[in-house]
Amino acid sequence: MGLFTELKDSISRVTDRLFSEEEPKRIGIYGPPNAGKTTLANRIARDWTGDAVGAESHIPHETRRARRKEGVEIERNSKSVEIDIVDTPGVTTKVDYEEFTDEMEEDDAIRRSREATEGVAEAMHWLREDVDGVIYVLDSAEDPITQVNTMLIGIIESRDLPVLIFANKIDLDDASVKRIEDAFPQHETIPLSAKEGENMDEVYENIAEYFG
Repeated sequence: MGLFTELKDSISRVTDRLFSEEEPKRIGIYGPPNAGKTTLANRIARDWTGDAVGAESHIPHETRRARRKEGVEIERNSKSVEIDIVDTPGVTTKVDYEEFTDEMEEDDAIRRSREATEGVAEAMHWLREDVDGVIYVLDSAEDPITQVNTMLIGIIESRDLPVLIFANKIDLDDASVKRIEDAFPQHETIPLSAKEGENMDEVYENIAEYFG
């Protein structure tokens, strides 16, 4: 009887450990085109895994399909969190092939615009169904009060998802973090330059604490 009880207790302890381990949190990186989402995703992934997530480009809509980097463990100040990074296509209300004709042939531009439109739909699906939290990336040299930003932040809030707003590109002369803070005062705003690696310590502290 004692052996049976010990065996049952042992199985119970193992089962408790298995089911108490949390799955990695799926954190979607969202924002308008060319805000630096993939640059940030690559910075985080390289710093913590050594690998990149995807290609970067100055041409809008380089990311036209959601890309996922799994098992990124971030630790800062005794806080830690394991996340799956979901790098999503830039969301916009309209994708016009003429945006791309200076950079490529018309047929390629039309194909790119079609793929970008499909990517926007995929990004919205992830936001409504499949993410546990959001990193919202804005270009701090651009006006943050747009239809797209207002809509996306509204959807995030309606789903009660945890969100951090990253004011990216603070290395630019026209950058204004305050403009973003004033636009969305209800959310934490963290300044950074994903390209130059500025203020990444604060970025990681906030990710570990907020999503962990």
